[in-house]
Amino acid sequence: MDYFTLFGLDPVYAIDREKLTQRYQELQRQYHPDRFATQSEQDKMQALQQAATINSAYQSLRHPLKRAEYMLSLHDYDINNEQHTMHDTAFLIEQLELREELDTIENSPQAETLLTQFLSNVAQMIASRMALMEQQIAAKNWEQAADTVRKLRFLDKLQQQAQQLEERLFDDF
Repeated sequence: MDYFTLFGLDPVYAIDREKLTQRYQELQRQYHPDRFATQSEQDKMQALQQAATINSAYQSLRHPLKRAEYMLSLHDYDINNEQHTMHDTAFLIEQLELREELDTIENSPQAETLLTQFLSNVAQMIASRMALMEQQIAAKNWEQAADTVRKLRFLDKLQQQAQQLEERLFDDF
């Protein structure tokens, strides 16, 4: 059973997050391992496996990028386990330049100000690519959506690294 069916949702990118959360809580109550404490070992194991599946499904559908990756996997694009090489040279160069910029910011006397601007720029890049990805998924352009998701993963990792730097800088104050 796919994750959308598990939560009673239409298999579309723009999901009803409130319905997702409500259904998750219902399923968690239904399959919580404590409810099976007096059952057979087999029933306990099945409840535990079901609870794990529910948690995994919820995490996948709850996060926009993970949801896109999951939708792509339903159409035979396994972003997590692929050995696909990025062929967009301009994007790769941009990523190298952004990483160099982040390294420069770390050693700058104006690190806090520069990092705030850097994070804002990265957030705008992510928002732009997310909008593009949503359009591609809605149009069922899976190959293009997969390429955009790969790029979003780069940007997401860059954003996480910048946020970690921000935490280290604030820890120093």
